[in-house]
Amino acid sequence: MTTRRYALRDDQWQRIEHLLPGRVGTVGVTAKDNRLFVKAVLYRYRAGIPWRDLPKRFGDFRVIHTRHIRWNKRGVWQRVFEVLAAEAANEYAQIDSTIVRAHQHSAGAKKVVAPKNVSVAPVEV
Repeated sequence: MTTRRYALRDDQWQRIEHLLPGRVGTVGVTAKDNRLFVKAVLYRYRAGIPWRDLPKRFGDFRVIHTRHIRWNKRGVWQRVFEVLAAEAANEYAQIDSTIVRAHQHSAGAKKVVAPKNVSVAPVEV
């Protein structure tokens, strides 16, 4: 069995699909394809690319970005994370520092050191 690098497996999708808005039978507009949208968001974060560089197969990046922001404001991603975190066996979870990025201005700056033992003479008014 081969798994695509950025794809969701069926078992992963089944764990989160009931948490997402836009399902048939829920209030509001029925989403065109929640799974494709989630794949696009995962692809973007896993690849570390800007929204505008999403492959065309996911659709218009502006629509995906707008929907991502809306879901974030409504707490959809937080609910998904909480459910997945509760089910996970986190005893082996690790963060690899090779994928943690620092802001471009955080490296190479000269440190400013305050002068030591500076005495200030009192000023008469």
